[in-house]
Amino acid sequence: MYCCEDHIELAIDMYVDEKEVAPEIEKVDQDGKLSTRCQMCDKQAVYVVGG
Repeated sequence: MYCCEDHIELAIDMYVDEKEVAPEIEKVDQDGKLSTRCQMCDKQAVYVVGG
């Protein structure tokens, strides 16, 4: 799940609720930054939660 700074905690909580394990969290690479949007609010994504 792609998310912005504002929604990182919510994305982690949602992942843990669904999978019952802690997610891997990575920063969005420079190539994908321009086109990748947060799946909760449509701001620019900063993190990928859960790979």
